[in-house]
Amino acid sequence: MVGFADRLEAACQWRCAAVDASQDGYWVRDAVERQVIADISAATNALHGGRMPPFVGDSWHVRIGRIANWAGVLRLAACAGGWELRSVVGHNPPRPAGMTELLSGIYAVAEQGEIWGRQLLADQLTPPEREIALAEGFFIGPGSIEDLELFFYD
Repeated sequence: MVGFADRLEAACQWRCAAVDASQDGYWVRDAVERQVIADISAATNALHGGRMPPFVGDSWHVRIGRIANWAGVLRLAACAGGWELRSVVGHNPPRPAGMTELLSGIYAVAEQGEIWGRQLLADQLTPPEREIALAEGFFIGPGSIEDLELFFYD
């Protein structure tokens, strides 16, 4: 079973590989890629009211749901653009990286949200506060996936 720490580490590596490739000029997003990233941002608005994670005042269902929502959005985005989400844990991102690697990296953490959500609904989860807080910080707040568009200069 893949642990959350492994998912988070791999997600950061794959996201950074894609952002670095873009900033270094190896990957220039096309119009479809730019629109998909804009659509992902719109579809995953966390509605946090400007609060910063961790969202300890919210219920576990809401907190985990915010994370899990990303998974479905990323699957739809990958399908729409013809990209195939890849397993990132235990794999180095190809260089130069691009949209497939970016989406795959983000998906690794979102998929964990879905796993937590299923476990919570089946009453089989003692919510791992620290891990959920780290996942919230990965998606929401300064320098997070929420700010993804700011990392691109094209």
